[in-house]
Amino acid sequence: MTTQRLLRAAMTAAAALGLFSGSASADQINLYTTREPGLIQPLIDAFKTKTGTEVKTVFMKDGLAERVAAEGANSPADLLMAVDFGNLTDFAEKGVTQPLASEAIAAAVPANLRDPEGQWVALSLRARLLYAAKDRTDLKSFTYEELADPKWKGKVCLRSGQHPYNTALIAAYIEKHGLEKATAWLEGVEANLARKPGGGDRDVARDILGGLCDVGLGNSYYVGLMRSGAGGPEQKKWGEAIEVVLPTFEGGGTHVNVSGAALAKHAPNKAAAVKFVEFLVSEEGQDLYARANYEYPVRAGVKVAPLIAELGELKVDPMPLAEISKHRKEASELVDRTGFDG
Repeated sequence: MTTQRLLRAAMTAAAALGLFSGSASADQINLYTTREPGLIQPLIDAFKTKTGTEVKTVFMKDGLAERVAAEGANSPADLLMAVDFGNLTDFAEKGVTQPLASEAIAAAVPANLRDPEGQWVALSLRARLLYAAKDRTDLKSFTYEELADPKWKGKVCLRSGQHPYNTALIAAYIEKHGLEKATAWLEGVEANLARKPGGGDRDVARDILGGLCDVGLGNSYYVGLMRSGAGGPEQKKWGEAIEVVLPTFEGGGTHVNVSGAALAKHAPNKAAAVKFVEFLVSEEGQDLYARANYEYPVRAGVKVAPLIAELGELKVDPMPLAEISKHRKEASELVDRTGFDG
């Protein structure tokens, strides 16, 4: 589709939703999101109750940055929301954001969890955890480096190395240890695989229960979804069959990915949009994130959901996400070069 056709399509869709620039209002925010709106609806409802400001959402699975770029100065978008800090970095690199300047946001969110130029900010965390068989392992601690130890040969299950969750971890390994050591590590992990990488994180838990493998990696919020029964009785069995360890890098902390937000370059309701982000990182907003989605808060001192608290204290690795993000392309190329995904 040409840029002109994409622009016309975007303008038509926005107008149909009542979100075009002429509808700018201090009582309305236009949110473009790649995240299912239902996941943040409790926060939207709470913000409206508190301020009277309505948040209108436009959900796009793909192509969010391209659409905003095509809409240009006429874009009705105030905020852009996505999962994975790589996607947030892409927004900034494609020139569709502006600095999100706010003392309240800077005070609430640690510097390593936001862009140094203010182009995006993390709103919630999901830790990359070790899932382990309860009846076949006895692990009190674990490092990501250990995943390449030959003692795990034929015992590791993972989703695709090209999935953003794993690419981000590989990028973090490159930032921590350099490309040469990261290559040797990924080759070691590949040699330990019990099956071809694939499926999702919950499939790792399923295959551990089935005896196909003993350990694997999965995001923290999936543990909450499985053990709570939100995914159904079968997934509850998967969640209860695994021991969960918060792994760390040697001499560091646990790798995390994020959901986050960026202020659109031509936001017609800029002030209200900033207020919404300030609410999302406030104690009230962070508490809602934790309870609604089994995610870790970015703000210190906010309690996590009980099912997540059971996993232990999260000590986030201090590497800035913006620095890790610089290695995403290298990480993806490394996955291909090693033939990790088979």
